[in-house]
Amino acid sequence: MSSDSQSTNGEEQGALATVFSDTEDFVTFVIADQLFGIPVLKVQDVLSTHNITRIPLAPPEIAGSLNLRGRIVTAMDVRLRLGLPPKERASSMSIVAEHDGELYSLMVDSVGEVLALNASDYERNPPTLDPKFRDYSAGIYRLDEKLLVVLDVNRLLDYDRVQAA
Repeated sequence: MSSDSQSTNGEEQGALATVFSDTEDFVTFVIADQLFGIPVLKVQDVLSTHNITRIPLAPPEIAGSLNLRGRIVTAMDVRLRLGLPPKERASSMSIVAEHDGELYSLMVDSVGEVLALNASDYERNPPTLDPKFRDYSAGIYRLDEKLLVVLDVNRLLDYDRVQAA
């Protein structure tokens, strides 16, 4: 291989690295017709319907717990956490995320695709964002036909912060 072709390949790889470093991947999901996203690096697993065991005296948004490959996982109904009315669920999807060393199954209406979005398109929460979402949102992306609300998983799962308030 000649030095010219090596430098061209190096330049192409550098350009590709720049393109990829300027994007962030999000697992998308829908709750009450609103599109949400969680950074893909926060997601451990995506689950279909599981047997959930109720936990007595748990907050209303805690649906219960489930066993995922030998680990106990707390199941949270994200609809209720966001202050939305409950939905009758014949079946539900869940996104498993980790917070403070514990696994949580975030129950959502449906799970979508993984989107690679340009970091330059990221925006802070607009003042018109629904207050139910604002408390748990890290920001937004304006897509062609929808608004993607980026959920801050740490804030969503931080019960110490809620109790302090």
